[in-house]
Amino acid sequence: MVSLYGHILPLLATLVIWFVSTGLVAWLDNRPRETFARSLTLAALGGMVGLGAIVVSARFATIAAAYVALLGALLVWAWHEMSFLMGAVAGPRRGPCPEDATGWRRFVHAANVLIYHEIALVVTALILVGLSWGAPNQTGAIAFALLLVMRLSTKLNIFAGVPNMSVDLLPPHLGYLKSYFGPRRFRPWLALALAATSALAIWLGLRAFAAPADSFAAVSMSLVFGLAILGTLEHLFLALPFRDGALWGWALPGRGKRVKI
Repeated sequence: MVSLYGHILPLLATLVIWFVSTGLVAWLDNRPRETFARSLTLAALGGMVGLGAIVVSARFATIAAAYVALLGALLVWAWHEMSFLMGAVAGPRRGPCPEDATGWRRFVHAANVLIYHEIALVVTALILVGLSWGAPNQTGAIAFALLLVMRLSTKLNIFAGVPNMSVDLLPPHLGYLKSYFGPRRFRPWLALALAATSALAIWLGLRAFAAPADSFAAVSMSLVFGLAILGTLEHLFLALPFRDGALWGWALPGRGKRVKI
């Protein structure tokens, strides 16, 4: 049975928090570079608060603790995203892909652009899973791990090539990343990713709706289900003519009319 407090409100909360937090990160990443140090300091403080929130809330299987855990996971995730988009933690390569690079050589160049960021994400996910292992509330660790898997799938598909590559949220100083994008065409990998993310979202949704109404389990699974829906939509938008700026244009003042590649 679908519950207002156990299913609908957690889903809405996930969508609203994700929408606002993504817009805030985009706004900070597109500000003058001299503001990056202060923004990264605040993001690091937020990330530490988020880590603490996940660890503390893991001890309590309550509805409030589920929300706290999700907020903590998103704070830690935002910290990592800002560290990459602002150039603090990326990779040893900070330039465009050589025009003659193909195959494995092109993949290595692409990996070197963001390898430190990816390692940091994986290590963080392992730490969160370890700290939450066997705990009553594992919402934060599951949410972060889900974000990691969904984003890695998105990156690999963009590297292989997708029909739609909207770059509205990409900061100008990271424009060279576009040289690592694959050709604009629909590849079988995107179809597989869409099928896999959809199946995962459906499974999480079924678990959420099968839990007792207004229970911790229903809320926890609904929050994670919301993230899975967003991840599936992100993959779907890679196949459809959708511009990021259509949703987050308010977070990109003064950027002018953006274009797709």
